[in-house]
Amino acid sequence: MAYKNFKFEVDADGIALVTWDIPDRSMNVFDDLSTQEIGEIIKQTTSDAAIKGVVITSAKEAFCAGADLSMLEGMNRSYAELLKEKGEEAANQMLFERSRQMSQAFRAIETSGKPWVAAINGLALGGGFEITLACHYRVAADNPKARLGLPEIKVGLFPGAGGTQRVPRLVQPQDAMTLLLKGEAVKVDRAKALNLIHAVVPATDLIKAAKDWIKSGGKAVAPWDEKGFKLPGGLVFSKAGMQMFPAGNAIYRRETYDNYPAARAIMSCVYEGLQLPIDAALRVESRYFTQVLRSKEAAAMIRSLFLSMQELNKGARRPANVPPTKVKKLAVIGAGFMGASVGYVSAQAGIDVVLVDRDQDSADKGKGHAKTVVDGQIAKGRMKQEAGDAILARISATSDYNAVSDCDLVIEAVFEDRKVKADTYAKAQPLLKSDAIFASNTSTLPINSLAEEFKDQGKFIGIHFFSPVEKMMLVEIILGKNTGDVALATALDYVRAIGKTPIVVNDSRGFFANRCVMRYISEGNEMLLEGVPPAMIENTAKMAGMPVGPLSLQDEVALDLGLKITKATEADLGPNAIDQAQKKLMVEMVEKQGRFGRKNGKGFYDYPEKGKGQKSLWPGLASLQPKQLDPDTLSVEELKQRFLVVQAVEAARTVEDHVITDVREADVGSILGFGFAPFTGGALSYIDFMGTKNFVALCHAFEKKYGSRFTPPKLLEEMAAKGETFYGRFPPKKQAA
Repeated sequence: MAYKNFKFEVDADGIALVTWDIPDRSMNVFDDLSTQEIGEIIKQTTSDAAIKGVVITSAKEAFCAGADLSMLEGMNRSYAELLKEKGEEAANQMLFERSRQMSQAFRAIETSGKPWVAAINGLALGGGFEITLACHYRVAADNPKARLGLPEIKVGLFPGAGGTQRVPRLVQPQDAMTLLLKGEAVKVDRAKALNLIHAVVPATDLIKAAKDWIKSGGKAVAPWDEKGFKLPGGLVFSKAGMQMFPAGNAIYRRETYDNYPAARAIMSCVYEGLQLPIDAALRVESRYFTQVLRSKEAAAMIRSLFLSMQELNKGARRPANVPPTKVKKLAVIGAGFMGASVGYVSAQAGIDVVLVDRDQDSADKGKGHAKTVVDGQIAKGRMKQEAGDAILARISATSDYNAVSDCDLVIEAVFEDRKVKADTYAKAQPLLKSDAIFASNTSTLPINSLAEEFKDQGKFIGIHFFSPVEKMMLVEIILGKNTGDVALATALDYVRAIGKTPIVVNDSRGFFANRCVMRYISEGNEMLLEGVPPAMIENTAKMAGMPVGPLSLQDEVALDLGLKITKATEADLGPNAIDQAQKKLMVEMVEKQGRFGRKNGKGFYDYPEKGKGQKSLWPGLASLQPKQLDPDTLSVEELKQRFLVVQAVEAARTVEDHVITDVREADVGSILGFGFAPFTGGALSYIDFMGTKNFVALCHAFEKKYGSRFTPPKLLEEMAAKGETFYGRFPPKKQAA
């Protein structure tokens, strides 16, 4: 029988080799056709007496990247349609049956009576890893790029094709829960040590090793189907089990604040499933999976963190009329921490980089940052010496502006001061080659005003990185009113080349991300001035889903920098443009108390000397509060909502102001740029899933109680009146380069 996504051949020994190779795709995924065909292959090989065993492998560099999440989105659409037509019971039954097709197919591998071997040649994630777990033997190629894991939790789901049942039956409980709840992939040697795979062999021997295991009498029985099978960590109600699960539940609550239904479902699946025979356990897993698949959190996270991010990374906002560009050489003017970091990630991506600063010592310090990062990576075993040496060889440092003359892209990363930037442009412009693009890494100053100092404004653009550059995945690309398509295409191609996710925004003070995150920081300060206990401010922010509290975030950014931005805004726009009470607070902290944040060991927190304990809130904060409120009189839920609503309403304003023109970018940008509660799907999805009418009502309640920062824009009022959503009113254009 011929298959479209699999090549099927049987050798003289009766061993079937199933080679996965989806046409016209760079990676194999479990889509509808692959799921259907693997089911047919299992039936064919099980019923054919001439077939003695099966080896499954891939013809691509990776084994399988997991399930096609657009397929799951389609299942949810079918659910919604059937719910309208035939009611909840029929819709639930359909979703349950469809969502367990892969689980049933994989179980059929285990019970087929024929030995199956997974010959894992590369990356195997999600459903791609789950099918290997159902095979009776797993052999992996010794491939340094290969990673095995179950990352579903990162998009609001969990492994629903047996992963929550097979992993804890193979691996010690704590390791199993870490794999499932963190979703991090492991290298093949670590996978072998954990008992997730049986052998690691040279890539050239992979298929031979797989077939040899079958020929040597490999048993077609899964460990949990053997009589007398014992769980690696003992029974759930054993002494070891009772030490594991209550502690695990406490850790889960601490890490997630119960915001993620999938994480809770993993805990329940493992706890309940390990008390049951495997078939019953798999049914339990499928029921939880169906429940989570219907959750708004899963829908939001799949849309933003998988589908939208994938589209943006593939160039959804790239001008189609511009041929592909390639930045071969980059100049970064300003070799401070930010500029040096931009240089490092660019060199890591294979781009030649020249760091330019006011003197040689400053430029050399910038390159020194790259060496520090490289040395750290080598020491941790994450990078080989040759790779590190190659990165450093691509970076040069100089005080001579003539070095920019042969660069395709020049990024200015000097101090946030108009005069300093203008002086930089004056020096660099005469030296640029005719087709070079010039970008500013400004985080707050409007691009249009900076572009006034630049002769050819069509080649001037903003490329705003977030700190720390090595870790932060988002880059904001800011269009000035005269920025041309070539500049935009070049910026997008460059950001894609360095492995970051770009969002394209129109010019505005603070652009998109900083406009929203400043509202978050400001709300924390408002609460402090209201008399809310500082610990309650920090904890309710984290309970709302933010990665760090607003006081802690300000310490990381630096309080003195925040005060400088406040003063610059006041100088540009006047005293009414800033909150004078908050300015007074910052003046007290920075100028009177000398508290600059983490960088000088004291800010809203006191920081111990390196390696000597944890940071703690500064006791002196109470003296800066006009009054202290009794925490028992405060609503935790309201404090949580204030943090999210104040950011989301600002995100809505950026749509009304035409700063954001693609709703995907607001959602992806809010999560990647400033950690807006990922389970919501992002700032605009937070509004959509709440319902614009409900959101506007909440805004008005907060406006009445706390002030105009919660006033919804006219656009949002209009959408609420019509019952519209952002994704309904502004459907994203599907365009890829």
